[in-house]
Amino acid sequence: MNILEKIIADKYKEVSDKKSLVPVKLLEKSIHFEGAVVSMKKYVTHPEKSGIISEFKRKSPSKGLINGAASVETVSIGYMQAGASALSVLTDQVYFGGNNEDLKLARKFNFCPILRKDFVVDEYQIIEAKSIGADCILLIAAALEPAKLKSLAYFAKSLGMEVLLEVHDGEELDKSVNDGVDLVGVNNRNLKTFDVTIDTSLALVDVIPDQFVKISESGISKPETLVQLKKAGFDGFLIGENFMKSARPEQAAYTFIKEYKKLLAKETALSES
Repeated sequence: MNILEKIIADKYKEVSDKKSLVPVKLLEKSIHFEGAVVSMKKYVTHPEKSGIISEFKRKSPSKGLINGAASVETVSIGYMQAGASALSVLTDQVYFGGNNEDLKLARKFNFCPILRKDFVVDEYQIIEAKSIGADCILLIAAALEPAKLKSLAYFAKSLGMEVLLEVHDGEELDKSVNDGVDLVGVNNRNLKTFDVTIDTSLALVDVIPDQFVKISESGISKPETLVQLKKAGFDGFLIGENFMKSARPEQAAYTFIKEYKKLLAKETALSES
């Protein structure tokens, strides 16, 4: 059993336990449940924004503890002030050290799209995501059968939410992409080996249908890489670990985004001359 299979097996049990503790009717009474969704698609593709989805992540199975002391309030507000287009908040506790309260706090202090980053296997989690203030959910092709993934995407749509489909290769893309999806993310990290290469993104960018917002995820540590990915056709970029490993993730994001915008402006000027 690889790490993804173990996480998914544990997630099914976790969801089963939650269902008995917090019924759907209670989740639907949340102040966020009837609230309007902030569009991840629009913010990521907005010409005056960076396209960066900045992630709040305390730890990961591949890296262990990344930043155990970071404040959701400070970091999430700082990310948006730095010029991020959106936020991603890990809510998985066992493997990533997150929780629903992290996302609720991020929602309290920010008006921007928020992705609930978790391993969604059940409609219950989508209702839960809406109840804590998320605008977008993640569906991982490697973790779900295509029919199940499509059903979950359509369910999210019925709640007004957007869907980010995560793929690792062309086969997953072919099997899993459907019109319930809004954004397609290419994860540059192999979830079975944890190897990371942006070649994964570059190989898939032209295969992703243009109706979807294209996101490159994981392993992005240099502003130059963003320029390369942008030129290749990506609209957005999910960056977490590169910021979170700093003592002040919001400052790391500010420096990174400033440099990226400078490089992009230079690249644009060169291409137009």
